[in-house]
Amino acid sequence: MDKKSMVADLAALVTAESPSSDLGAVDACADVVADIGERHLGSAPERIRIDGRQHLRWSFGAEPKVMLLGHFDTVWPLGTLAELPWSVTDNIATGPGVFDMKAGIVQLFHALASLPSLDGVVVLLNSDEEIGSPTSRALIEEQARQVDAVLVLEAAADGAVKTARKGMSLYCVDIEGRAAHAGLEPERGVNAVVELAHQIQAVVELADPAAGTSVVPSVISGGTTTNTVAAQAQLWCDVRMWSAKEQERIDRSIRALTPALAESRISVSGGPNRGPLESASSEKLYFLAHQVSSESGLGMLRDCAVGGASDGNFTAAVGTPTLDGLGAVGGGAHAATEHVEIDQMIPRATLLAGLVTRILEGGL
Repeated sequence: MDKKSMVADLAALVTAESPSSDLGAVDACADVVADIGERHLGSAPERIRIDGRQHLRWSFGAEPKVMLLGHFDTVWPLGTLAELPWSVTDNIATGPGVFDMKAGIVQLFHALASLPSLDGVVVLLNSDEEIGSPTSRALIEEQARQVDAVLVLEAAADGAVKTARKGMSLYCVDIEGRAAHAGLEPERGVNAVVELAHQIQAVVELADPAAGTSVVPSVISGGTTTNTVAAQAQLWCDVRMWSAKEQERIDRSIRALTPALAESRISVSGGPNRGPLESASSEKLYFLAHQVSSESGLGMLRDCAVGGASDGNFTAAVGTPTLDGLGAVGGGAHAATEHVEIDQMIPRATLLAGLVTRILEGGL
């Protein structure tokens, strides 16, 4: 593997801005990803368009065994390069999306290019991860069911792979009251904002800090004018948890919410978005990766659990062993300090190549 070639590929990807919301920009970046992938893997990808959005897949051999999963969309709006330009200084590369997760894609291609055979390998790169993977989720889950293992090229956490991720659920609680004049006859109204206050307290009490379960009221709205008893209100809740059991508990509880005020009505929409990536799903793969790291002279491979979700949550939820955080070493995801340590790209690609080899050989 060659560092100069890696940096050139990374420059091409980072300068192809790809905010999730801009389909034209995402398509243009997909072309860059496809060209780099074809150059290293020897074949063009299958271009899968779902609801107008493009995803890329490479498949090798008749029997898929391992899927390498990543995304090329970013959170950065078009034009960010003018403020946060691509640069490399003293081993540090910067630019929008460099860490999350374009360096991981570069490492993926270079790792696979170093292998004598790719039979059994599937590469799936989607373009909507940063907005919840609405068009690619079914594709990811379907492909995950066909392989023995999934390796996710999301960025590492201070060099550590991610052996557990919290699941997440998102709920909207709509509240209906009855309008009335706030000065003349407030008693004739049913105040949806007051009901909202009760429901906020009810959902907050569902949290279990000891179990790592958070229930966060994140967005609220209600009422129309200052002199009207509010007839409508709305509450959004972000829920995170380590286990499927906790996700199910919260789901049952939120759907069982009841009004505190007579004659008010509530309805709940939303639900689980990503199941947890539990440590049991990654245990064997982490052990194998640790062996590869040690035998390759890369040292001890650390692991960690993180609160954020990724597409690896989807693959773990369908029962496929999944190891996340195999991508770049650096920091500042979604922040102006986003950066990648260039000198760590070859070691991480070496680790990935070794891990893929072991899985193809039946190491799981």
